[in-house]
Amino acid sequence: MVLIGAHVRGAEPLVEAQRVGAQAVQVFLADPQGWKKPVRRPDADDLIAAELGIYAHAPYLVNVASTNNRIRIPSRNMIAQHAAAAADLGARGLVVHGGHVGDGDDVAVGIGNWRKTFERATFPVRVLVENTAGGENACARTLDRWAQLWDAIGGYDVGVCLDTCHAWAAGEDLETIVERLTAITGRVDLVHANSSRDPHGSSRDRHAGFADGTIPRELIAHVVREAGCDVVVETPAETQADDIAYLREALGL
Repeated sequence: MVLIGAHVRGAEPLVEAQRVGAQAVQVFLADPQGWKKPVRRPDADDLIAAELGIYAHAPYLVNVASTNNRIRIPSRNMIAQHAAAAADLGARGLVVHGGHVGDGDDVAVGIGNWRKTFERATFPVRVLVENTAGGENACARTLDRWAQLWDAIGGYDVGVCLDTCHAWAAGEDLETIVERLTAITGRVDLVHANSSRDPHGSSRDRHAGFADGTIPRELIAHVVREAGCDVVVETPAETQADDIAYLREALGL
């Protein structure tokens, strides 16, 4: 069964899930802008008992592609720590951004660093690599880069998170994105269903509600329908209930 969920930002994810009509929640397990190791949530037992689909999102600083040891090595440690914390909640996956290398660095080195991440460790929940919006040095921005990345990591227990806003910002055709991405990876495990505040090809990662953004909401629903997997809406909190209701109606759920 496909679950339609929401990224919940407050301290009470169950309350937020009920407010917006979500069947799944995506949560951060620590400060999304910090390096601190996650600690067990005080509501962990309640989350598990609620039988919602649960996804965890790694902090934004995580970048295992980096050529900088002071970023890459802590990033690998963070994935391990957050995967363990996610497993404690019975999470279906841990979302990690595709990352990037520095200016002047070879992206192939960053892709090699992704491979080493899975060569050197296994994780108790599946890592879902998320496409990113901008940057010529990104490892998961364009489908050409995805092909290179998947050649390196596709043989491991790794999954795919497709963000509609990021794909739009990267200039990808959302009508065919699922077909073309699955031709490379063979899978899409989670969709981040978001509209964008900016035009197609802007390289800017700024989410918007379905009614307010530049992506036709029918196109977002099309991506979700084609992917046929769980969905997390990461739009502003005030629009999430309407966005989830729209997807449920559009998909006949």
